Amino acid sequence: MPLLTGGFSAHAQYGGQQPLQLPSSSAAPGAAAGPIRIEWEIRNRFRLFRNEADFRRHAAAYRGDGVLASEQRLARASDGRGWARDMVDNLCVDQSGRLPETCTRDGEKENYLSAADYPITAIAAGAVPPNAACAWSFDDGAGAPRQATTRCDEEVRIRVRRDRTTIATVDVELPDGTAQRVAADIAIQDILIAGMGDSIAAGEGNPDRPIALDDGGFCFRRFLAGSTSEYFRPGRVGFKGSRACDPALASGTGNASSDWARLNARWWSATCHRSLYGYQVRAALALAIENPHIAVTFLPLACSGSTIDDGFFSSLRARECPPVGSCTTSSVAQMARLKEALDLARKTDKDRKLDAIMLTIGANDIGFAGLVANIITEDSTERGLFEKGGLFTDVSDAQKALDRDLPGDFAKLRAALKPYLGGNLQRVIYVTYGNPAMVNGGQICQGGRGGFDVHPAFNVDAKRLRSVSDFVEGRFLPKLRALATCDTPGACRDPVTDRMTFVDTHTADFANHGFCARAASDPAFDRECFLENGESFESNPAVAAADPMRCNLRARDFRPYASRARWVRTANDSYFTAMTFPEGVSPTLQPSDLHDATWGATSAVYGGAVHPTAEGHAAMADAALPVLRALLELPAPQQIRVEPLLPLLMPPATR
Repeated sequence: MPLLTGGFSAHAQYGGQQPLQLPSSSAAPGAAAGPIRIEWEIRNRFRLFRNEADFRRHAAAYRGDGVLASEQRLARASDGRGWARDMVDNLCVDQSGRLPETCTRDGEKENYLSAADYPITAIAAGAVPPNAACAWSFDDGAGAPRQATTRCDEEVRIRVRRDRTTIATVDVELPDGTAQRVAADIAIQDILIAGMGDSIAAGEGNPDRPIALDDGGFCFRRFLAGSTSEYFRPGRVGFKGSRACDPALASGTGNASSDWARLNARWWSATCHRSLYGYQVRAALALAIENPHIAVTFLPLACSGSTIDDGFFSSLRARECPPVGSCTTSSVAQMARLKEALDLARKTDKDRKLDAIMLTIGANDIGFAGLVANIITEDSTERGLFEKGGLFTDVSDAQKALDRDLPGDFAKLRAALKPYLGGNLQRVIYVTYGNPAMVNGGQICQGGRGGFDVHPAFNVDAKRLRSVSDFVEGRFLPKLRALATCDTPGACRDPVTDRMTFVDTHTADFANHGFCARAASDPAFDRECFLENGESFESNPAVAAADPMRCNLRARDFRPYASRARWVRTANDSYFTAMTFPEGVSPTLQPSDLHDATWGATSAVYGGAVHPTAEGHAAMADAALPVLRALLELPAPQQIRVEPLLPLLMPPATR
């Protein structure tokens, strides 16, 4: 194991673009008052990242003032296009989104779930004389110490073992010709965190690389009573097939058009719509940034569409096919994946344990997607078709599931998770849902077509919306809390060990940022093109075929990751961000071709409508993070004060 010397540049290039300011968690030599000391940190310590540059970019944006503030800095630096689009291809996952047994990180092959050694940097800090030389020694008791001599203002790089403490010593040359020796113990802690649950847990609504929109129109059919009609919305950049609805010209059936599939939005797990923007990833990443002596290994298991029965305990239909590689038809049950991962980790480390689980689940169990569909679809032929397809749920149906099924399902969930956490579920951090339909401190959104006019049949019904919102606030969310915390009489066999740690501090913030929230600071595209009156799109087919937008901006000017007042994706957002072909819907709702009427409707909601934006997920991460710190007995970080990030010079959106 050779000793590496030389410092990591504080302005390392990121992807060949404009460098960013990268504050190190180690102090610069001589910058801090006090005696000479050794400062060290684990490099690239969020182990899902293959490349240290990606970790450093997040470390630069994280100033100790929260994940939301960090997300907003990253959004500005990427001009609202999204930071993850350049990181998604550099993760320790394969093309299907599964973790490999080994991952090559910064040129070193590592066992992902149970690494033997970790890269660190060490530096002499404090009152180090200028231009002094430092003689380093690292002794882990297994063979001769590793040694090197460097300038003291240079970082030393070395890999150290996790299963033993390494004693680092440095002799610092003093002006009088003598040397001062200081020492430090280097002990690695690797925290294993699993992320489990449904679409909110996975990050639905926020593809790592959003869809690239074409300014021209793409035709969809619409069913009307006794006839059909056509309407146009922006298509996908690079699509070579027909954009017209003429059956004689239509390209492909279902998702058979390889050209169309190649242009899908990019998720690091297309099967489950897992996203780097999800709150579970962001909380685990923030924990790694804050703690230089701790590595965080994240085990991603959450899957969009999951219920406790389907997805958690059994397989689930895949959400979407990836742009490249093979298409998996279904996901493996999350509990099966958890067992598989822990069994694999313990082959090389019999003491490897799970330190915490982050969990959000329950909304699909009471048919929340059906409640949303019922709210936004007005009386039309489409409504009749969707009713026949079983797409709608009403409050009475949801209440029955809440009373009849959810308590028993939660009991099964607790029993399954308990063995993985030493028989105590305190380290299951259950992060609840924010109400997506609130604004101005808790007022219910008024309804209408604003934000939902991407499909002609969509129109948020104010009466149904209020009914569902009242159900969510008054019955569903309180019931979830009671089930997670064992406050329901008889819900838990042992309330002391069955009680999960419940997080809901973010819900007050969501009461100001629902799907109808607007502000003068919203992006220009949102203000000028997504109109509150629901007339955002050109209704004349002859005009819309060339340009479906009524505003003077282009479809490609939409910025999915710009900061905005709403933290909840509208149907318009979902279409303009993900435009998801509905692989995972029931066979009765599968489109017959790319211009099919059902595809036109599902494309607007299936990619994350009424799910948190990246800012919403960041707010959820901020709520979960202090709880995660406390359970793991880790300190809160001090606020870091540095200059703003330099803007990242990114190329135009391309595939």
